[in-house]
Amino acid sequence: MKKYKLIAVLAASMAFTTGCYDLDVFPEDQLNSTTFFQTQAHADQAMMGVYSLMTDEDVFGRQFGFDCLGGVGSGYDPASYATIARGTYTSSEGFVTNKFQKLYEGISRANIVLQNVDKCDMTEELKERYKAEAKFMRALYYFTLMDFWGGVPIYDETTIVEDEFMSMLKPKSDIETVRQFILTDLEEGIKKLPVEWDSTNKGRATSGAALALKGKVLLYAEEYDEAKKCFRELIGETENSQYAGVYKLYEEGENPYSDLFKPGGDESSEMIFAIQNIGGIGQDFGMPTTFYMGTRAAFGSCWNNVMASVNLVDSYEWKDGSPFSWTSPFSWTEAKASYGWNGYPTYNDAVENTETKKKEYPMREEVFYSKLTEDNKSVKEYTTHRAELLSMYENRDPRMASTVILPYTQFKGWVSNKAKDTEFVMTKEVGICNETNGFIRVNGNYEYYPFRKFVAEYDMDGAINNRADTPINFPLIRLADVYLMLAECYIFSESGFDKDNAVKYINKVRTRKGVNMPEINNGTPQMAANTKEEVFERLRHERTIELAAEGHSFSDMKRWKLLETLNGPVYGIALYNAYYTRVVTERDYLWPFPLSECEKNPDLAKGQNPGW
Repeated sequence: MKKYKLIAVLAASMAFTTGCYDLDVFPEDQLNSTTFFQTQAHADQAMMGVYSLMTDEDVFGRQFGFDCLGGVGSGYDPASYATIARGTYTSSEGFVTNKFQKLYEGISRANIVLQNVDKCDMTEELKERYKAEAKFMRALYYFTLMDFWGGVPIYDETTIVEDEFMSMLKPKSDIETVRQFILTDLEEGIKKLPVEWDSTNKGRATSGAALALKGKVLLYAEEYDEAKKCFRELIGETENSQYAGVYKLYEEGENPYSDLFKPGGDESSEMIFAIQNIGGIGQDFGMPTTFYMGTRAAFGSCWNNVMASVNLVDSYEWKDGSPFSWTSPFSWTEAKASYGWNGYPTYNDAVENTETKKKEYPMREEVFYSKLTEDNKSVKEYTTHRAELLSMYENRDPRMASTVILPYTQFKGWVSNKAKDTEFVMTKEVGICNETNGFIRVNGNYEYYPFRKFVAEYDMDGAINNRADTPINFPLIRLADVYLMLAECYIFSESGFDKDNAVKYINKVRTRKGVNMPEINNGTPQMAANTKEEVFERLRHERTIELAAEGHSFSDMKRWKLLETLNGPVYGIALYNAYYTRVVTERDYLWPFPLSECEKNPDLAKGQNPGW
């Protein structure tokens, strides 16, 4: 059971600040910043107000949905940022406006702490720590603004919102000025935040989190050698590093990768900085991962707005590191014999339905579709390929089964307020598989793969009370991510491509306990990667697989200048319908400043991003 730490409990009950740009405006009979800041408890409450905004859907609450913009996910409705994926959004789009405003709300909350914490009755050392904590959070919010908008207006603690609300009309600062502002804040965090907190305060920002974010900021700026220094210090590989042994890849249990995203693993030392989520009656404070990624069989009967793309699932390698193909027999003789896979040569062959004039794919239908009984309560006839599919899944990268729900695998559902084991059965006739009969029902009848990662199983032993508040901590930075960012630094280092070190850190992730994928350059032909381009492709693959459903792929594809490669139809599994077309143009690398903000601030409008 998850421990109810101070950061989560206070954040859940925090009603200290609400609204955008009116963070210090209260009725006269309520406490305001002049009378509130008196004790350390008040400082804690105010600081938790800064943290609490992270779970807002327009801040990081739907972070996982950004994978639908990075090729890892597919989806529908706002949770998947559907209008952005389809290229139909404008500067008046709700979640563009809301994200911009909510991030500034977080910044304003941090500024309130910085403006007032000196009034609290506590030691100077504690005051400096709270200031560093607020600056870390301010840096995180500004970094997110910079990632989506580039240069933005800077408001620091000298801005008093209640006095200057109507005159907060700064033009945007250039991106380098914003970056340096962020780095300055992070330096304060590195110097003054603790390496670790006690168990009650676990989850609060640490000096290691500040160092990791600094490295990420520098990586995004393509200052690879400087970013490398940060990451190497963080993992204890520099002289006199205070972080040696602090962070470790999670290794508990039989399936550590899967358990990392469940209570227990989500509090492990792999998590460098994670959003703290709790649940239970009266303590609903979490992210809607189950709501938007779970199916109708999950707790609360969910909507699966964000699902795994067909391309993601097809990209998981065989256990020997060879690429998977539906159409081709295994290319490595020994593995073919042990895996028993011959492929389906006609898998992608289409025929035209003479009545509907639409393409159909007979082999895909044969592979995936089963038949139910007349009352749809049980399976009458499974696909003859069911056992073959299950064997194939077993012989793929183990992270596939931990991340997505695959056809004919099981899911621990919650139906009619009780536990129910369900199976992902696929049928040609849509809408007939129902959770009450023990089947996984995909909302909207989309033929994508539902996510398993971050989705509540059963009722989590009573821990979950609301499908919109899943009590599983959500990582913003974890050690595996840092290893892969460090590998990227070695690939693109200003001092030259360092193949051996780049491969070393990719292999640390591939060979983690419970994954045990073969190392790159282990002597087998399928694992060879020698050129800069080949090692980068290995890095891209590993970030896709390891970090799926964590929302990194959109930012990755932007900074690699590869968004346009995602253009094209987004297909389903067996019907191979193009549910929508992914549309990307050059303008999509930076979002537009919201129309409402530009109307209030002509100087911001003058600096509108290209293409908008």
